[in-house]
Amino acid sequence: MKTIVIAGGSGFLGQTLNNYFTKQNFKVIILSRDPKSKNEIFWDGTTLGPWTKHLENAEALINLAGKSVDCRYTDKNKKAIYNSRIDTTNLLGLAVNLCNNPPKYWFNSSTATIYKGSYSKPNTEQNGIIGDDFSMNIAKSWEATFNNIITPKTKKVILRTSIVLGKKGGAIIPLKHLTKFGLGGKQASGKQKVSWIHEDDFTNAIQFLMDQNLEGTFNLCVPKPTDNKTLMHTLRQVLNIPFGISHPIWLLKLGAFFLGTETELVTKSRNVIPEKLLKNGYTFKYKNIQTALKDLL
Repeated sequence: MKTIVIAGGSGFLGQTLNNYFTKQNFKVIILSRDPKSKNEIFWDGTTLGPWTKHLENAEALINLAGKSVDCRYTDKNKKAIYNSRIDTTNLLGLAVNLCNNPPKYWFNSSTATIYKGSYSKPNTEQNGIIGDDFSMNIAKSWEATFNNIITPKTKKVILRTSIVLGKKGGAIIPLKHLTKFGLGGKQASGKQKVSWIHEDDFTNAIQFLMDQNLEGTFNLCVPKPTDNKTLMHTLRQVLNIPFGISHPIWLLKLGAFFLGTETELVTKSRNVIPEKLLKNGYTFKYKNIQTALKDLL
């Protein structure tokens, strides 16, 4: 039985991958700071330990580890966001290269937020404009750390993942709650692009990259982004909520302050295209936001 090792796999995306690969008859090992399930193994994200033996002969290592960016960007949180990504990536690189038979693939998380916000120009892997602010610079440092690690026997893939929509996690949960309370109107101008991907396509795309023996950097998002106004309107339709109060930018800033997060998570225009996935023949299961939301809700 082939093994998939997921670092930082206790969250929504990790559990989504856990469920998917288990159904595909893989043995899934999750590296966690707080192991609770039978297939979860302790690691602290900073030191080598018994967990490294599970990398031997593994089909793939998938690194999702890193402090959530859904927080206030205080100096303390900024440092934790940075260190939790860089340190774990370096540690995994060391562990991979100490293996006699290292994983065939190493998938490392990044984010579609690496691209500069855009309303009109689509950002592809080849021609996307890389931005310059805290979130983008974190992504750049993360990718540079990963790219600087030489793994002669392991193919490396960077996953520039957009907003993942899932039944039990991701952005859909808070947006659903807002909509049910009558607060599901557009946020800011509503014109900002929203690049997203259904949880099924997130898992299927990773499987596809393995099946096709691909490596490099890939955008994980639908071929055509929606926009915030359309997203919120579709949510109201699917949930049968007749109205939704809109959120001007001042209200978003106030709400973000009380919720302990940042407004950029909803105001940035993410106009990202999965050019390389499409060129290599990947077929999306969910490309339309209404079809995706009907399935998820």
